[in-house]
Amino acid sequence: MNKKNISIIIADDHPIMLKGLTEELESAGYNIVATAVNGAAAVEIIASHNPDIALLDIEMPFFNGFEVIKNCQNLGLKTKFVVMTYHKEKGFIVQAKKVGTHGYLLKEDNLDEIESCIKAVLLDEFYFSKSFQDDIQHTVDNELRKVGLLTPSERTIIRLIAQGKNSTEICETLKVSKRTVEKHRANIIAKLELEPSLDTLTQWTNNYKEIIMSL
Repeated sequence: MNKKNISIIIADDHPIMLKGLTEELESAGYNIVATAVNGAAAVEIIASHNPDIALLDIEMPFFNGFEVIKNCQNLGLKTKFVVMTYHKEKGFIVQAKKVGTHGYLLKEDNLDEIESCIKAVLLDEFYFSKSFQDDIQHTVDNELRKVGLLTPSERTIIRLIAQGKNSTEICETLKVSKRTVEKHRANIIAKLELEPSLDTLTQWTNNYKEIIMSL
């Protein structure tokens, strides 16, 4: 596809970052149809222009990048969403995956990386910044897959574990027997492919709270 035919909207609440990225992509030949300095404005201009690509900062006033994506998805737009951030934490990657983001870039990435992302997402591929270690995306995807195997009851229990509740407290909260809770714990450990001990499940919930709280 000709770069001039690729319509892009950029949203970032940092004026220097917004100006620099806009000028860089325009110089590379892309069609930057509009920019926004907050999440609410981003939703408005994306809905109005229905661009091919929306490059979104995650942390913006009014709506963050993920909330912008959710709002726009409800409108049934064809736009592909790419978030740009300084955050390398797994929690942010999990959120990006959960809301259906098409690309995840770091603000330290160069133009070549951004262009590679644009090409990939236009082909309906998920693009992950090469600045990350190669195994991070695989790890996040694998944990999301395993969590998807949990039953509603098991998801409820793992959320309570993540909140720091022990088996006795979970029994009292759910009005079930300790045997029932322990059976669910054993099933959760097996589905998450963890070592069969309570400590490993507690550690897993500490590492992946963002996944758990999104269940």
